[in-house]
Amino acid sequence: MKKSLRFCVLLALAAALLTVSAFADTGPKPQLTVKVTNPPEELYYLDLLAEGDWEHAGDADYSGLDWSYSEEEIAALDSDLLDALRAAVPDGWHACTAQGTNGAPMWGDLIGSDAGGVRLHSFRYHGVPDTYRIILVTKSGESWVSGVLHRATLQSSATVDWAARTANAPSPAMAYALQFLCTLLPTLLIEGLLLFAFGYRSKRSWLVFLLVNLVTQGGFAVYLAVTVLNHGVSGWSLIFYIPIEVIITLVELLLYRRLLTEKNKARAAVYAIAANLCSAVLGLWLIDPLWHFIVSIS
Repeated sequence: MKKSLRFCVLLALAAALLTVSAFADTGPKPQLTVKVTNPPEELYYLDLLAEGDWEHAGDADYSGLDWSYSEEEIAALDSDLLDALRAAVPDGWHACTAQGTNGAPMWGDLIGSDAGGVRLHSFRYHGVPDTYRIILVTKSGESWVSGVLHRATLQSSATVDWAARTANAPSPAMAYALQFLCTLLPTLLIEGLLLFAFGYRSKRSWLVFLLVNLVTQGGFAVYLAVTVLNHGVSGWSLIFYIPIEVIITLVELLLYRRLLTEKNKARAAVYAIAANLCSAVLGLWLIDPLWHFIVSIS
């Protein structure tokens, strides 16, 4: 028993070190995924437009291409199509990837990736605009610009129907539901595997596990919603993500010590710490592909 607990403590400490390094720059970041249904059958580029002209003021701005692509990838882009996209940008707006962002960097995906009949374009990091439009330009010379859209959540999505020339963003309720799933599912997977590894087998233990995570992850979703209402969806305001993770760990520590009675309280406490640290680190690796999958089928 002592060796098992010692191993669990070492696991928790290792996870803690990984968490510190992971949160240095891989904490929650703004992300907008644009899903294109009925996409053009020819080459096209899709970009986000942000309000204001492209300032191009030197060190104060960020080239979208330099941030998003390597030198080799930039050289492989279709320069004529890039020029056509920039020429189609309406007055008072600028293209975040084809030109750049003013004030914060962003990674953009002009080309997109296939996801079973639809194409997904990902735009992420702090330069993702809160208010935006979508521009799509094809190789044959067609161009289209959407109306004004707004990001409601940290992880957001929008759907472009190229055949209908429409763009829609999900309702805030749907956006929060998708974001909640994207945080809950990796947590259940990672912490469930650890629960099994810690020797918990009874139905009661697994019911406690599910109920506790629904409560804590639900509370986390509410926290994110309130943060957005008070500060907007900029990732800079979510520096408080780490304290809320600490609070969740403490809450689960108390609940598991009291409710996970299949083993002793010390084991339950070590499990709570190890599970939260591991899900905080490994969840960051799973959240992006899971988010893309959820958007592709929603």
